[in-house]
Amino acid sequence: MKKILILALAITFGFSSKIAVIKVDGMTCPLCTTAVKKSLKKIKGVTKAKVILNSEKATVYFEENITKEQLLKAIEDVGYKGKILEIKTRIMQ
Repeated sequence: MKKILILALAITFGFSSKIAVIKVDGMTCPLCTTAVKKSLKKIKGVTKAKVILNSEKATVYFEENITKEQLLKAIEDVGYKGKILEIKTRIMQ
């Protein structure tokens, strides 16, 4: 019960953020990862983006107000296809 209350308060008062793990298809070189990372970081509210070529995954840290559609559009805007694998809420302490 205590964890649920803390989570509710954190979301209400803006002490939480989210983390998305996204599968990115079509990347073939380090420049691809740079393009995806820059596009994601252009979204206001994205605090960090890490893109790894070998795993073809992007890990994105973002604020509650960002939608998964915005993340996927940023990836599509630079010519790649993204698929959300996981989204987690992260409590800021």
